[in-house]
Amino acid sequence: MSAMAPAALEKLTGLVAATFTPFTTQGEINLSKIGPYIDYLTEKQGINSIFVNGTTGESMSLSIAERKLLAEEWCNKAKGKLDQVIVHVGCMSLKDSQELARHAAEIGADAIAAIAPSFFKPSTADVLKKFLQEVALVAPTLPFYYYHIPAVTGVNVLARDVLEDIEKLIPSFRGVKFSGSDLMDFGQCVNYCQPDWSVLYGMDEQLLAALAMGGQGAVGSTYNYAGCHVNKLILAFEKGDLVQARTIQFKMQELLSYATKLGFDLGVNKQLMNELSGLGLGSPRLPVMPCPHAKALSIAQKYYSIFHKQ
Repeated sequence: MSAMAPAALEKLTGLVAATFTPFTTQGEINLSKIGPYIDYLTEKQGINSIFVNGTTGESMSLSIAERKLLAEEWCNKAKGKLDQVIVHVGCMSLKDSQELARHAAEIGADAIAAIAPSFFKPSTADVLKKFLQEVALVAPTLPFYYYHIPAVTGVNVLARDVLEDIEKLIPSFRGVKFSGSDLMDFGQCVNYCQPDWSVLYGMDEQLLAALAMGGQGAVGSTYNYAGCHVNKLILAFEKGDLVQARTIQFKMQELLSYATKLGFDLGVNKQLMNELSGLGLGSPRLPVMPCPHAKALSIAQKYYSIFHKQ
């Protein structure tokens, strides 16, 4: 059994960037951008861990072959530069999820995560746990995270119910990426959490509330371009400086509120990343629509006005 035990990684804490998938102008994946992207995250944003092929990465619009190529390139380029690469392997098909989980183990991913299937939806927490178990068991050496995002999956099962005795089904279980607004459910997850688990929050606009509830870190798309500021929020919270922590959280809320009024979706978010980072990650893939340049520029200008005024 010990040979199959999960690797003893550092507990996942702090900010984790949910990465965008780079595309060429022809709409194909653009692996050449991944190396510079990692350098940008580490050098400009202070980000040391990434969550790839998730919602921000448009995973459900990618083929299995594309997801494998991306996961491999992220893992290869991250060596010696990032602490952890978590590969999201969730799919509508159990077999596809298992194939991606096995592949993640082969390429040296640090951990895997999976969402609930959202076409044929699991009707109860027990059914969802069974699905997650079948995915996790094909890569028993990798820490496994449940990716809870009910607004997208439509699977309205409490995360706390999913955690109940899950360690008996999935020995490699290490926590939850909680992308929901139900802070009571989130708090109950933290309260149930085993010492080596991480409960990571995924709603960037209210991270501070999750930290106050005992969250150990966060996974989010805005940390790609605002991680340097949110790292200061976490540091202020840890020092007990709630005034400073709130100030930064309110700035993030001001930015996202402004963006939401203009229509803030994945296409807009990706173009905003292009504007702020200069990386040229391309447009999203249909059915997500590309963002008009003027809209992204307006949000970028708002970002600079909020975070660069003293």
